[in-house]
Amino acid sequence: MIDQKLKVLELRTNNMKVYTGKVISKKMQKTATVLVESVFMHKLYGKRFKKSKKYHVHDEFNTQVGETVSFVDSKPYSKIKKWRIVTPKKTSGSKKIVAQKKSAKVKTKKK
Repeated sequence: MIDQKLKVLELRTNNMKVYTGKVISKKMQKTATVLVESVFMHKLYGKRFKKSKKYHVHDEFNTQVGETVSFVDSKPYSKIKKWRIVTPKKTSGSKKIVAQKKSAKVKTKKK
């Protein structure tokens, strides 16, 4: 855990931007599709809105769908993969919540 934090700190000192996103697809062997959402404010009206972008990231940590990961730019691994995962962050409990919501919906439909 400490080693992962040191890696992120080293990358920030080297002026590399560290992105954080959620894994949305893991259909390829060493590639994960990561969704990065950022919130912007309209210049004139001041309304906040979200912009999201998908990145194909090289994955050596064997992450699962739903995990939050940090990644940085790197050498091109292929035509579309120019990013690599630095630290996977486990999000425990997210699958349990989804399962509970599904079971709650089923129970309400039976009544």
